[in-house]
Amino acid sequence: MTTLNTSLPTPAAGPETPRRRTGSGIHGSWWQRDGWRYLVALLALVFAVFPILFIISAALNPIGTLQSTSVIPTAASIENFTKLFATPGLEFGNWFINSVVVAVSATVATVLISGAAAFAFSRLRFRGRHQFLLGLLLLQMFPSLLALIALYLMFVQIGDIFPALGLNSSWGLILAYLGGVLGGNVWLLKGYYDTVPRELDEAARIDGASHAQTFFLIVLPLVKPILATVALLTFVGTYGEVLLSSVFLTANESKTLAVGLFGLIDGQRNTNFGVFSAGALLASLPVLAMYLGLQRYLVAGATSGSVKG
Repeated sequence: MTTLNTSLPTPAAGPETPRRRTGSGIHGSWWQRDGWRYLVALLALVFAVFPILFIISAALNPIGTLQSTSVIPTAASIENFTKLFATPGLEFGNWFINSVVVAVSATVATVLISGAAAFAFSRLRFRGRHQFLLGLLLLQMFPSLLALIALYLMFVQIGDIFPALGLNSSWGLILAYLGGVLGGNVWLLKGYYDTVPRELDEAARIDGASHAQTFFLIVLPLVKPILATVALLTFVGTYGEVLLSSVFLTANESKTLAVGLFGLIDGQRNTNFGVFSAGALLASLPVLAMYLGLQRYLVAGATSGSVKG
């Protein structure tokens, strides 16, 4: 006699249903997973935004003193902005033009010279190449403050022969800047040039291109992100530099914005703080435009560099 098997078949094991996260599940509480990240982001945001809000409030403060300024303005006025251009002896327009001329000229010259030098160190082989690279790295270890007196005495003598390149001259200050920023930029650019395939250079050479044509037509279009980074760092560094420019530029009409605005709060910080804040807001516009204009290349450089290797 045959016995019927009445037991139900065991269902096949399917994919395990993901366990719903609870407030204190196996992955920890919400605070341990994500909450502390929001707190850190909030603290970083407050730390970054607070100085900007304070400067904007001080610039709009009609009293214009440091003691009467708070983060949330109680009144708004453009009186501090008017004083920038109407106060006798306050050469804000000249300071602004001088700063833009010095920063743009130093940036263009730095990118061209550093780019050409880095191309030579990356692509060409010559005697003393390794020693020159180590020398550039060694020079960057010494602070620029050590060369301040030597630069001052040197440009005093240069000014006796060529007054356009001496003290109280924007071109003399640009020359002084170029000597201080080339070393680090050459190393930065050379590292990026090394990631560009050398087969492109060899193909261009087979087609009859010279080293200059290979540099300007083949290599430079491929390294735009790092050129944008060097240009931005140089522009921001020279635009806001105070120490060297305060020694070189002593005449009121030849000062840059950094030197001129610093002079406003050097003696009467409380009284001139509103005018200083208004000038600082206007002075930030070229840097902001520089960031927005080069943002596309900066993001492209960061993302492409993260996957190379």
